[in-house]
Amino acid sequence: MRVVVADDNALIREGLAALLGESGIEVVGKCADPDELLAAVRAHEPDAAVVDVRMPPTHTDEGLQAAREIRADHPGTGVLILSQYVEVGLAMKLVAESAEGLGYLLKDRVTDVGEFTSALRRVAAGGSALDPEVVSQLIARERPDDPVDTLTPREREVLELMAAGSSNQGIAEKLEISVGVVENHVSSIFEKLGLPSARTESRRVLAVLAFLRA
Repeated sequence: MRVVVADDNALIREGLAALLGESGIEVVGKCADPDELLAAVRAHEPDAAVVDVRMPPTHTDEGLQAAREIRADHPGTGVLILSQYVEVGLAMKLVAESAEGLGYLLKDRVTDVGEFTSALRRVAAGGSALDPEVVSQLIARERPDDPVDTLTPREREVLELMAAGSSNQGIAEKLEISVGVVENHVSSIFEKLGLPSARTESRRVLAVLAFLRA
């Protein structure tokens, strides 16, 4: 697997590259600004790009704009946004365009290298990887007659983990409940939200994200 890493902070950029290399992922580009990022993607056509949101020159949304350009011009390259902040507007824009090959993780909450590389591989393969905190804030948006309000607290927990890409087994382990109980919660969630049932994890995540961006 081949990736490019874009972050204007040299320590974060080099640290990420080193960690990915140790995990068997080839880093073909290390970029400090959006222009370097776009040039690296054009030159290498990587499987994925890890992109910071706030980059030079204004440190506002240059990374976002570059990420959207990558997704438009290089659909075979997944994009994993790595930010210090939960920016709901940004997340909704990305999800609205397409949830496939998209990740949004918070830097301060990435504490396990294995989970991070798994998320990156999932994004590179066309899946989704959203931080539960990002999903939680998407769900928390106030909408009139929101069916999410009909979910129980436990169902909301399951929904957040499901939208973040967790399997039933993964949800069961995190919540310390049985897989059977998770399956019952998932069925109830899909029924209350009016979502079609989905047999695969990727389709299930995309269905939930489609609802969240509606």
